[in-house]
Amino acid sequence: MLSKSSMIKTRSAATTLGVASLLGVMALPMSAWAGPLPSSAEVAAYAERLMDEQKLGRDGPGVALLVARGDQLLYKGARGMASIELGVPLSAEQSFRIGSVTKQFGAAALLKLIDEGRAKLEDPLSKFLPSYPGGDKITLAQLLNHSSGVKSYTGIAGYMHNPIRRELSTEQLVAEFKDQPVDFAPGQGWAYNNSGYVLVGAVVEAISGKPWHQYIDEALLRPQKIATVRFPGEDGLIKGMAQGYSGEAGSGHKQAGLLSMTQPHAAGALVSDLEGLWRWNQALHGGKLISPESYKRMTTPEGAAIKSPMHYGYGLGVDQLRGQAMLQHGGGIHGFASTLNYLPASKTTVIALRNSDGPGLAMDLLVRKLGAFAIGEAYPEAKPVQVSAADLSAAEGVYSLDAKTNRTLRVQGAVLTSTRSGGRPIALIPVGKDEFAFENSVARLKIERGSDGKAASLRFFSDGDGASESWARTADLAAPQASVNLTPEQQQALLGEYVSPQFQVKIFLGPQGQLMGQVLGQQPLELKAHGPRALLVVGVDAKLEFSSEPTAQEVTLLQGPARITMKRR
Repeated sequence: MLSKSSMIKTRSAATTLGVASLLGVMALPMSAWAGPLPSSAEVAAYAERLMDEQKLGRDGPGVALLVARGDQLLYKGARGMASIELGVPLSAEQSFRIGSVTKQFGAAALLKLIDEGRAKLEDPLSKFLPSYPGGDKITLAQLLNHSSGVKSYTGIAGYMHNPIRRELSTEQLVAEFKDQPVDFAPGQGWAYNNSGYVLVGAVVEAISGKPWHQYIDEALLRPQKIATVRFPGEDGLIKGMAQGYSGEAGSGHKQAGLLSMTQPHAAGALVSDLEGLWRWNQALHGGKLISPESYKRMTTPEGAAIKSPMHYGYGLGVDQLRGQAMLQHGGGIHGFASTLNYLPASKTTVIALRNSDGPGLAMDLLVRKLGAFAIGEAYPEAKPVQVSAADLSAAEGVYSLDAKTNRTLRVQGAVLTSTRSGGRPIALIPVGKDEFAFENSVARLKIERGSDGKAASLRFFSDGDGASESWARTADLAAPQASVNLTPEQQQALLGEYVSPQFQVKIFLGPQGQLMGQVLGQQPLELKAHGPRALLVVGVDAKLEFSSEPTAQEVTLLQGPARITMKRR
């Protein structure tokens, strides 16, 4: 399962890899890629340094990290508290909810059944769940790569409140979403989808005659002697289980919200420690679990998934790290976050497990830097250089990748910032003439000037260097909109909760009487009025427009290309 972030979480697109290029990368020897490989002691020192840079304290929720090269453990360590209440420090042996990392276990289980001839990827869902509406048009492959169009139950309005706390059987959970309208016709689009993997689990149960997690344990985990990846059930006790938290240090940590672990199902219900996931990587990517043909399908985006932001295979995304292919997946679930990465060319595993779902740790940055260092291709340090105010101002403007995707460069204070459509402003660190590094990221950009010396485009490097995108400068900055003060009556007309099948937001007054907006499960954000029925989200490229009734009955969120209308609850 993946949580939403304010207002809508967007994932930066990785460099697309075709089938041939991925297989070619996997076949290359490690020496063809890496510089001098660091020792275990060097990797350990670098991991500790990264945690220091992230200002990860020892008195709040923490993170456990593992880096390995093949079967050689390079680093395993942890920082923070497993239980703030009891004063128990976090150790690298403790267990965490792994959320959506579970999906690759469900995918491998179904692929193993297919290898045994008990199903085919082209089989319709109706063959195994005859009563599922429209199941004759949905294939197992489409469930696995999120192109089925089935409505994700975690996006049903209000579902992540009390409904997520109920203990449900597989049949009862499927009943929660099976009659929801589809997002698109099967195979005609791509949308990350937790319902699809509940159905993967349901198909595994229908074929094997066993609960989905029992089949995973018996068919995949036990033969490889992996004992620390498990399903906790509704009330199971797991030795060494870390407590999960929400919130952040400044506002105080709190125990994570409640949910029944029967509901994440094959989309996100497993629990593991670092060692279990490392052993899993070795088995899955070492050819010990599924056939070569199934593994190829699992690690190769196809159909609508080719153009997806995650370049999704089956339970795995295909990314790049310093020129190497990287197979990866993250997970976010109540109180926990996880990342499991694998670089086939160097057989490198990088894992991060966190016992908090709140802000305060850039996990993707942490694991990318660790992985790059481990393969001998460390990212260069972003060393700031002095840039004049005039040069910063000259870079301002709106840059476009395509008709729907813009990036605005704007000086705020004395800092140039970049805001991608639908995102927050990110500070840019000058590192050279017209070259900038993104704060808390490995990404960089370079301003390209025309013959007149003015900024004409920018080149964006998502991995710091190598492959890049060209963004043409298409407009000057729009004049900032002046905020207005609303009367108490105008404010009251907007306050309340608004819901849609995809989204839910609460509008309320903060302690100083300021308008605030809060997406379910996220931190509140300040809102500035730019008219009686128009609010801008401070620090986010998003706008809320309210309907005209005396008490607004609808609000529309405008963020990047997204336009979501919600009705007053």
